Amino acid sequence: MLTKKTKTMLYSSALFSALMLSSTASASLFEGGLPADWNCVGTCGALGADGDVTLAPTGAAQYGYVASTNGVTGVGLPGLTGTTGSTLTSSLFSAQAGDELNFFFNYVSSDGSDEFVDYAWARLLNEMNDEVAILFTARTTPSGSIVPGFGMPEPTATLNPVEVLMNPGAPTWSPLGSDSGRCFDIGCGYTGWISSSYNIASTGNYFLEFGVVNWSDSLYQSGMAFDGITVGGAPIGDTNPVPTPATLGLLGLGLLGARLARRKK
Repeated sequence: MLTKKTKTMLYSSALFSALMLSSTASASLFEGGLPADWNCVGTCGALGADGDVTLAPTGAAQYGYVASTNGVTGVGLPGLTGTTGSTLTSSLFSAQAGDELNFFFNYVSSDGSDEFVDYAWARLLNEMNDEVAILFTARTTPSGSIVPGFGMPEPTATLNPVEVLMNPGAPTWSPLGSDSGRCFDIGCGYTGWISSSYNIASTGNYFLEFGVVNWSDSLYQSGMAFDGITVGGAPIGDTNPVPTPATLGLLGLGLLGARLARRKK
C-alpha cells in the first residue's frame, strides 16, 4: 500500500509531467529538424544557411522549407492550376481572437518564364481544414513585384516590405536539387526574408500551411524557406498546442493529486 508521502510524490510528478507536455518551449522550432507532428506532402525539411538563402532574422540555426523538387501531383491553391508541388502543415494549435500570427519567409525560384511561372503561399486553416485566410502569395514574374503574386488571390496578412522584387539570377539553394544554380529565362532569383503578420479574428483551433507548386510543367523548381512562427507572441507548437486526451488526463490526475496533498496537510 502506498504511503501518503509516496502518493504525494507521484501526484506531483504527474502534475509536473503534464505541465511539461503542455508548455515545453519551442523558440527554435526547426533546430532539431521538422517537428514530428507536422505533416509534409512532397519535399520538406529543415536547413541552415545554404547558398543564397541566409538564416532568418530570428537568428535560429535552421529554418523550415518546402520545395517543388520531387513534388506530388494535386498540390496547389483551390481553383488554381498546378502540376507538382509540396505542402507542409503545422500541428493543430489554439489561438485567441486578436492574436497575431507572425513569421518570416523567403521565396526562391529557378523558373523565370512568364508562361510556366511557379508560385508559393501560406494559408490559415481551421480544424476542419477549411481555409480561413490566404496569408500571402509569391509568384515568379519576369518583371515587377513577386509578392503578392500576380494573378493570385489577394493576401490578407500585412507584409514587410509590402512589394518585393527578385534578387535576380540563377539562385543557388540545395532544396532546388539539380536546378540549384540554374535559371530558365529572366525572373529567377530569391526575395530575401519578408515578414508576415496577421490578426486572427476568432478564438479557435487552427493549422498553418505552407506550399509551393509548379504552374504548368514540372521543370525548373521553386521553393520557400520560413521561420520565426509565433502566435500571440509565443512560438507556435509546443507552447500553444491543442491538448490531447492523454495530456488532459495526466494534467487532471496531477491537479487532483495536488488538491489531495493540500487537504492532507
